Amino acid sequence: MLALRLTLGTHPLVLLRRLLVAAASAGVGFLLLSALGYAVGHPGESPAALRRLLWCVLPLAATVHFAVAVARTDPGTRPRTGLSALGLGPARLAALAAASTAVSCTLGSAVALLVFLHLRGDLTGLPFDGAAAELLASGHPLPPAATVTLLAVVPLVASVAAGLTLRPRRKPLPEGGAAPAAVEDRAAPPRRTPAAPAGLPWGVALIAVGLAIETYAAEDGSGAAVTLPRGVLAGWVLASLGLALAGPGVTHLCGRLLQAARPGAMRLLAGRALMEEARRIGRPLGVACAVAAATLTATTLYADGGERPYGPLTGLGAGLVLGCTAATLLTAALESRQTRVDTKDALLRLGASRALLRTAAGVRALALLAVFAPLTWAVAALAVFPLRG
Repeated sequence: MLALRLTLGTHPLVLLRRLLVAAASAGVGFLLLSALGYAVGHPGESPAALRRLLWCVLPLAATVHFAVAVARTDPGTRPRTGLSALGLGPARLAALAAASTAVSCTLGSAVALLVFLHLRGDLTGLPFDGAAAELLASGHPLPPAATVTLLAVVPLVASVAAGLTLRPRRKPLPEGGAAPAAVEDRAAPPRRTPAAPAGLPWGVALIAVGLAIETYAAEDGSGAAVTLPRGVLAGWVLASLGLALAGPGVTHLCGRLLQAARPGAMRLLAGRALMEEARRIGRPLGVACAVAAATLTATTLYADGGERPYGPLTGLGAGLVLGCTAATLLTAALESRQTRVDTKDALLRLGASRALLRTAAGVRALALLAVFAPLTWAVAALAVFPLRG
């Protein structure tokens, strides 16, 4: 009940983000139910039904990623002074964030079920002159257990992911049992520069392995290119994981490059901000690059006459992935801006002009665009090259 009151009694922009999570959850729920309907209507085509179900994994992952990003920026679940005395410590707030995420996703799953049943004609007759009857297996009863299980996937996975992401992390006690904070204050001076994320080498390695697997799988015994959904999916997944893993490291590297060669105040501010926020915005940037590279590759192949594998529901799934990725990136940028409020106020008190801060923000955006755009194009070009040859 407390999670429901926090969900309904929030700022309109926060409520809008939660409604977007519900909308994404509804889209994924509709895709899952469509895969179930295909399996029910075509009992002899189990491999095709399994491929449709596996296609839902990408929109599901994008939706969960977006739901976690929204939970991280939720002001209602942010630790504040006095909440611990009321029993709302960090662990309880993480549980509330998970519950709020579950509420939003459950709402989306309910909407997906209503829309699906309406299009099948199970509620008020077939709409649109039965245009979706064959696609959604109208006339074939849905198994209730499978329907409920599929609709529970998004709320369960999203709430667990949000709870694990926001759970409080305790630092281990040093030898001697002293408090960690006290030891840090006396013995460990603050770092002058943020530590570089450790995922860049692994990300580059995964990208290389993924592209190599795709190149090998794109050729059958005679050297002819195979169809898009066969053999190259594993390479695409590995390359995409590599981009997501390398994103924080690339963002940190952008910050270092901005501060190279005797920088002024503007480049120092822009570069230090990128290094500080590398882990927060780097991962969504890497995921966005992976999605953009896959989109460029698929668009190029379809322009060359490739077949669309799963019919009209492919567009819904692709739209969910693109929309959730863009929304996650914007949400991460908003979270980054919120975390820099104190620093911005301190700089203004020290005499920095607002124009300088705005210019530094623009330089950060241009630096990220100058690095990530060519990286995305290069990965897409390398991915599509063996498929066209």
